[in-house]
Amino acid sequence: MPDQLAIYREQVERYENLVAHEDYRGQLRPAISAIRSIDQADWIEWGAGTGRLTELAAPTARSILALDASPAMLRVAAGKLARGNGPRRQTAVADHRRVPAPDGCADIAIAGWTIIYLSSPFAPDWPSAVRQAVAEMRRVLRPGGALIIIETLGTGQTEPQRQYADYYDFLENELGLQHKWIRTDYQFGSVDEAVDGLGFFFGDDFAQQIRDHQWAIVPECTGLWWQYV
Repeated sequence: MPDQLAIYREQVERYENLVAHEDYRGQLRPAISAIRSIDQADWIEWGAGTGRLTELAAPTARSILALDASPAMLRVAAGKLARGNGPRRQTAVADHRRVPAPDGCADIAIAGWTIIYLSSPFAPDWPSAVRQAVAEMRRVLRPGGALIIIETLGTGQTEPQRQYADYYDFLENELGLQHKWIRTDYQFGSVDEAVDGLGFFFGDDFAQQIRDHQWAIVPECTGLWWQYV
């Protein structure tokens, strides 16, 4: 398996091409809006990366603060925000557990495919790290706001797989988050494009799986966990 954290630092353009092909049926925005409306919401985003979720919020959110540990990723997200017409769009480099935002300033605190990196099996204190990040998400929310955590439930899977069960169980049983899942399949122009687009991130074994199934549309299950304050 490639070093995904290194990819976030060093292969930003390839990563941006990858995520641009996900959720070709547009399932994510309505799934988020069903939890808390994005329209005229003050939105703070953990692990914004190149702006995959940021772009979904930009047309109608009142304000956006996109946060990430990678300056290279944020430069891409900032470029996307600069092309829009809405005011109050900002980016900032930040740790998940300490963000540059005051208490009670947001309606949505959202983290896409990022909090899970705090739950490394090589870090025995990972529950404390995850708890700190979620506490920080709660801190910035005003009453009636929602924290939302989005994570994979299986690339190449048609039904959700709890591969990181300890982490998911911690969100649900220890932190009390509700959850649901949706499909956010990738669509490529050909099988070869899918192999190139996904293989560099998920590795040679997954690239072979794409070839074996002749997938130009690659299934993806995505989980959403949320809580209101």
